[in-house]
Amino acid sequence: MSGAGRADRAEDQAPGPEEEPGADASADKASAEDKTAEDNAQGAASAKTGSGGGRQAARRPRRKRSFWREFPILVVVALLLAVVIKTYAIQAFFIPSGSMENTLEINDRVLVNKLVYDVRSIHRGDIVVFNGDGSWDPGPEPVDTNFVVKFADGFASMFGFGHPGDILIKRVIGLPGDHVACCDAQGRVTVNGVPLNEKSYLYPGDAPSESRFSITVPPGRLWVMGDHRLISDDARDHLGDPGGGTIPENAVVGRAFVIIWPPSRWRFLPIPATFEQPKLNAAAGTDPRTGTNDAAASALPPGLLSVRLEPSNPALPLTLGFAAAVPLTWLQRRIRTRRRPPH
Repeated sequence: MSGAGRADRAEDQAPGPEEEPGADASADKASAEDKTAEDNAQGAASAKTGSGGGRQAARRPRRKRSFWREFPILVVVALLLAVVIKTYAIQAFFIPSGSMENTLEINDRVLVNKLVYDVRSIHRGDIVVFNGDGSWDPGPEPVDTNFVVKFADGFASMFGFGHPGDILIKRVIGLPGDHVACCDAQGRVTVNGVPLNEKSYLYPGDAPSESRFSITVPPGRLWVMGDHRLISDDARDHLGDPGGGTIPENAVVGRAFVIIWPPSRWRFLPIPATFEQPKLNAAAGTDPRTGTNDAAASALPPGLLSVRLEPSNPALPLTLGFAAAVPLTWLQRRIRTRRRPPH
């Protein structure tokens, strides 16, 4: 009995086929590990999302603050570029009278290239904008100024200050050394003895000139005339002024090369074909009448007009300035961002 009792006790203590030692502990441990892994994964995802969201949330207001902090810089850069463009490159002018009709009509806006004569000389047939002070109008002749003075004058004129001078626009007929005269047997203007065919630009019905003149253009000066000869106050009406009606080359502001307004009038302003005649470049011969005119026929009709130009509003240079300033500002921000050390 004692043996049987021991056996019974041993059987009671022995594990059954479905129970193994430590099974519950292993299951609990595995469950805990799975839960921990899941919690860690969720935590990592949450941390990643949270940190990304936090960075994005922190980045947005910083970007906004950066833009408003740099906006004044953008405005200043655009303004400086606008002054540079207006002073040294391109300027728009408004045509207030009809002495250059039909080439230029009242209320036309033209663009004037201020750089062209830095790379080439003035050509016959060019339509030039110039300062009439000291040649056709009282006052000292304009003088060449340095870069800084020109910039200061351009900045002042952008806001309506300063004295821009008596700005006029005419067509170049004679260059330094040319002998310009009117009229030949057919009533035409001649340059170095070569008659000009001016029908392509002369106002319909106008004669090349109602007055006679004969002059050799002095060195460094130009002979200019309007296209509406009957009403144009040009070189012919200033024969008694300093330079004998000519203007100094250094008074030229630039070349009018395109009409930009109104849209129906948009067109380029090329040099007429008559000025391409090779014989025009022949040296002017000596003439006993050099620098004189036919006084008996020099009086011009009353009511003459000179196109005294008015600078157009600064919208164009400001627009060009902003157009150039925006990519420059964006580029410097990109460069600065890339150089910023990572956090």
